[in-house]
Amino acid sequence: MPATDQKTAQKVTTIWRDYRKNATQELRNELLTHFLPLVKFNAERLASRLPDEVILDDLISAGTFGLLDAIEAYDPERGIKFETYCAPRIRGAILDEIRAMDWVPRLVRARARKLERSTLALRAESGHLPSEKEIAEHMGVSKRELEKIIRDARAVSQVSFNRKWFDCDGSRQLEEIDILKDPKSNDPVQQAHRRDLKSLITKGFSRTESLIITLYYYEGMTMKEIGATLDLSESRVSQIHSSILDRLKDQLSERKSQLHV
Repeated sequence: MPATDQKTAQKVTTIWRDYRKNATQELRNELLTHFLPLVKFNAERLASRLPDEVILDDLISAGTFGLLDAIEAYDPERGIKFETYCAPRIRGAILDEIRAMDWVPRLVRARARKLERSTLALRAESGHLPSEKEIAEHMGVSKRELEKIIRDARAVSQVSFNRKWFDCDGSRQLEEIDILKDPKSNDPVQQAHRRDLKSLITKGFSRTESLIITLYYYEGMTMKEIGATLDLSESRVSQIHSSILDRLKDQLSERKSQLHV
């Protein structure tokens, strides 16, 4: 380690020690300033996959609150690096801000998913694209209600053709309408499926249970790291995780039985 980096690390260790003895605002601000680049890194990483309408500074502000929470709750004696400990809290605060920006109501999204599931189920049964009448009967709604659900569903996936897009290989500014296919991007269908699956899995669980699902299956954290992040013992995290799996199995069995009715 270069002498400069070693000196900085020693200084941060000293600040942590002093902060644990006397949590003054001055010491907290020193820690905040030192670790602020972690917030910017996570915010920029998430912003790169979001529409241009999302303002980076808003994500950084939200992530800063997550960093502050992590600083106040962190215990150096647990043996976990602060960078590892604070990352999920920063990302969680930013994701909460992103969800708050979502102008499409949850009910609309739920109906759009129900519409999609009904259409796919009917198509699988008949082998052809179902009519609106067939979909309405399958969903148990009137034709007028179905028309409204279809109109609202379009808003869920609405994209502005005037949205700016920048090619990573050059500085020429493009817009969505200029691009038919972006080979650098991930499959949006798979990403949507992953988001829907995550929303479906975490539905009905408490905040702690949802965090455990997210951190373990989506962030790749170990039970020990999750315990340190949530202030729980590793055995308690494992116990909650087992309970979650049992409930998910019950929910899956229930959905399978409903499909066969």
